[in-house]
Amino acid sequence: MSTRIPASRPDPDQVLVDIADYVLNFKVDSREAFETARYCLIDALGCGLEALAYPACSKLLGPIVPGTVVPHGARVPGTALQLDPVLAAFNTGTLIRWLDFNDTWLAAEWGHPSDNLGGILATADWLSRTRLAGGQAPLRMRQVLEAMIKAYEIQGVLALENSFNRVGLDHVVLVKVATAAVCAWLMGGGREQIINAVSQALVDGQPLRTYRHAPNTGSRKSWAAGDATARGVLLALISLKGEMGYPTVLTAPTWGFYDVLFKGQTFRLSRPYGSYVMENVLFKISYPAEFHAQTAVECALQLHPQVVGRLDTIARVVIRTHESALRIIDKKGPLHNPADRDHCLQYMVAVALIRGRLSAEDYEDEAAADPRIDLLRARMEVREEPRFSADYLDAGKRSIANAVQIFFTDGRQTAELVSEYPLGHCRRRTEGIPVLMEKFRTHLARWFSPPQQGTILESSRDVHKLGMLAVNDYLDQYVP
Repeated sequence: MSTRIPASRPDPDQVLVDIADYVLNFKVDSREAFETARYCLIDALGCGLEALAYPACSKLLGPIVPGTVVPHGARVPGTALQLDPVLAAFNTGTLIRWLDFNDTWLAAEWGHPSDNLGGILATADWLSRTRLAGGQAPLRMRQVLEAMIKAYEIQGVLALENSFNRVGLDHVVLVKVATAAVCAWLMGGGREQIINAVSQALVDGQPLRTYRHAPNTGSRKSWAAGDATARGVLLALISLKGEMGYPTVLTAPTWGFYDVLFKGQTFRLSRPYGSYVMENVLFKISYPAEFHAQTAVECALQLHPQVVGRLDTIARVVIRTHESALRIIDKKGPLHNPADRDHCLQYMVAVALIRGRLSAEDYEDEAAADPRIDLLRARMEVREEPRFSADYLDAGKRSIANAVQIFFTDGRQTAELVSEYPLGHCRRRTEGIPVLMEKFRTHLARWFSPPQQGTILESSRDVHKLGMLAVNDYLDQYVP
């Protein structure tokens, strides 16, 4: 018996071709997309600035070999570091993602599109400084915003109907794919090189979700995106050097992604690539919390004044939620670290009810030692509400609904509070953007003098003005 091996290499999978053609040829003409990209940029950088205050994060930053100097290296915002583009992507991507406070996309797969920004900024900054050293013009921030729009779209459209979490894979596989595509484009790659880079991202080893779930929940979930976006940059660089790609990486029988990692399923793409994802992205404005819990926390904070003086008389806390929340953040039993706590629906609701707030500090060990939290968690009942689950997947709604009600030992109860759209939802943009800007100002004030804060705010205030700035000039403003 013989095995027939094709003598010639086949045409690339259509998924690869569509991504490359989109990155190369789609003209982004949506003012809303560019304006939203500006907000995503400053929000992500602000999240990174806040993460610098946490030693568990900051210890991961810097060159692998201390003292390494990289000519024309890329800046890591909020630090004096200049690193090679791959390591700079890891550093910046890790900072942005560390506190679970950056923007979000929810569909069949979940994810955080600004995870790609580590790779995009590092690539664009390194290219700009290298070009300037050679007497050429640097890249402009307009190109960064366009790369963001396209990376968000690739990650988000692939996530709409393809659930990687259901086969045990982490969503950062899509960060790697999107970063590889747009960074190859920023580097000047052509169609074949972009296809090769995307194929390399898919043929790569893909991370398991086990670091996001009990009993293994841990801090890797906070640097997994930095790892993915850095890997995307590396694969783009290799492809630009002429490294071959793998045209049927998805569809090859037995050995391809679909057969090996996706249970034989093929990707379903329900809409063409455009600027839809950027225009509809979700911001985490109020709380550094897993996004499926945002509306539950909103409800709990409204209920706080009714329960703060009578916590010991609470008999039950009933939470109605959607299926995705049940699957990933419904946790009982011990929580071992901040990464465990910020992915526990009951923990987040308990803190909001007890303290009338939810901040990153509330996940740390000292805060978690409050015995009232686990006592209240033990009295919680979490149930699926089928309507919430349906509306979560409805393309016309994309709600993230939760309902919370408190029952007391004397037979009384609060009204059930229902919140379907969190403050960061596109349906609440007008209400949310001023709060988003205040969040950014708070992050800037943590590290920079008032004059430096003013410079950053002024250069970031208008999408046209921002777009005209050289990438290196913009990032130099974030050096403390």
